[in-house]
Amino acid sequence: MAETSQDKKQTNNAGFQPLRKTNKESSSKDKMIEGSAWMTAGSIFSRLLGAIYIIPWVIWFGSMSDEANALFAKGYNIYSFFLIAAIAGIPSAIAKQVAHYNTINEFAVGQRLYKRGLLLSGATGIICALILYFGAPFLSNGDPNVVPILHSLAWAVLIIPTMSLTRGFFQGYQEMAPSAISQFVEQLVRVAYMLVTAFLIMRVHHGNWVTAVSQSTFAAFIGAIGGMLVLVFYYLRHRSRLQELARNSKQELAIPTKQLYKEIISQATPFIIIGSAITIFQLIDQYTFFNIMNHVYNFSATIVNTLYADFAFNSNKLVMIVVSLGSAMAITAVPMLSEAKTRGDKHEINSQITDALMLFAFFMIPAALGLAAVAQPLNTLFYHYDVIGTAVLEVSAFIAVILGLFTVISAVMQGVSENVRAVAYFLVGVVVKIALQYPLVAYLGAVGPLISTGIGFTVVSGLILRHLNQEFGIGFKRMSKPLSGIMVFSLLTFIVAFAVVRVAYLVLDPYSKTVALIVCVLAAFLGGMVYLYATLKTRLADMMLGPRVERIRRILRIH
Repeated sequence: MAETSQDKKQTNNAGFQPLRKTNKESSSKDKMIEGSAWMTAGSIFSRLLGAIYIIPWVIWFGSMSDEANALFAKGYNIYSFFLIAAIAGIPSAIAKQVAHYNTINEFAVGQRLYKRGLLLSGATGIICALILYFGAPFLSNGDPNVVPILHSLAWAVLIIPTMSLTRGFFQGYQEMAPSAISQFVEQLVRVAYMLVTAFLIMRVHHGNWVTAVSQSTFAAFIGAIGGMLVLVFYYLRHRSRLQELARNSKQELAIPTKQLYKEIISQATPFIIIGSAITIFQLIDQYTFFNIMNHVYNFSATIVNTLYADFAFNSNKLVMIVVSLGSAMAITAVPMLSEAKTRGDKHEINSQITDALMLFAFFMIPAALGLAAVAQPLNTLFYHYDVIGTAVLEVSAFIAVILGLFTVISAVMQGVSENVRAVAYFLVGVVVKIALQYPLVAYLGAVGPLISTGIGFTVVSGLILRHLNQEFGIGFKRMSKPLSGIMVFSLLTFIVAFAVVRVAYLVLDPYSKTVALIVCVLAAFLGGMVYLYATLKTRLADMMLGPRVERIRRILRIH
């Protein structure tokens, strides 16, 4: 059957947010910026909520706060792995395949894929929740306090896979707002439940701190209900448009249900491993750090738990705010790259990879260096004054750049259907991580796991970048000038913010949380203004974000 010109037009335009019912043309970079803006906003606000709650939470737990943080981290690392296994990479796979079918004007197939995926994600959620609940004693690594934490987290595993799948479906239509808003609502409800229960248990009833932590982790289930309700609202809102797209699609593909399931699973399996990459490294830390420390040092269990909390929970909570920048761009890139791959457009793939890397560097590098500069007041504000905790946070901030880079380029590999190769490269990184773990922990203590993680992901990222350059070409020449500007301006940001912190603490109390807040805000503001002014003045911001920044320049009167 010959394809008409109308069919071709539909095929070419299918990928541009078809739920909006618009004929507007847009470049891939514009779509990436818009999608990244939504996902970044949702992710950043969610991460900020997930960090800000720590301030009252730590105060209410008092002297048990480090122990509580360590217990929280132990439970969440195991839960995160089971959650990723339950989700099974299906949301990213669905987003990728829905975008593929939308590109060829087979909207009905993409919607069938989503409905079959709902059954699959529901089944994996139930199975993984049961394993997590009944297997808790075997997964606790000998710590009986971990068992009730895993029991409370098993409930979230039931519902989150379905929620994540629905987010992936909307992302396949390049609609990032439903995902971003549901993510924010999920976190808002979760944090509200955590704070209310922690206050009631620890301050009103003076209860057991393990019980309070278990309620704080059960909040993941409560938050998931809130996030799911947002997605249901958006689905109902767009249902008539989805039905219209399905009716008017070409409907030339008749794919049996069995083949749809096979397609979902074959696409999803590599996403499980890559999606859980950072969690796998954290689990390696959790199951090796205590044994190595006990073998090398004669520290008490309380001290080792405190050191573990420093890098596994305290710094991780703050650093993941920065890493979420990379995650936001990664989520946006997958369906767009899938479209370009479907069309066989290597030039477009090259352009999208280059744009993704430059956008990543533009936001991620100054954010990470800024975080390192304000590590001392930030750690004091959220936790308490601690020299070791500050050093761990500084190192974590630099490692965040590597983690963010891996997040972006591993998503690129998935978007261009290089899933198996991405998994192979990651396994090389795991070997490097394990080989370095003992000597680095033995010599560097709490910083050791961070360094081994950084080196492991550097190896993986290097292998991926080399392959992408060989296969599709990366515009390194086009990137060289803006990257140089980003590095210089980021260093200036770091110097200004670091100087503000050092000068302030020459005269102010380093133990005060109020002082820490003032110093953080002042250093972040001045450092951020330096970066903003420099990028606007040199037109680097225009190169990254397009003409939309001209309005900001006019408001700030920068010519």
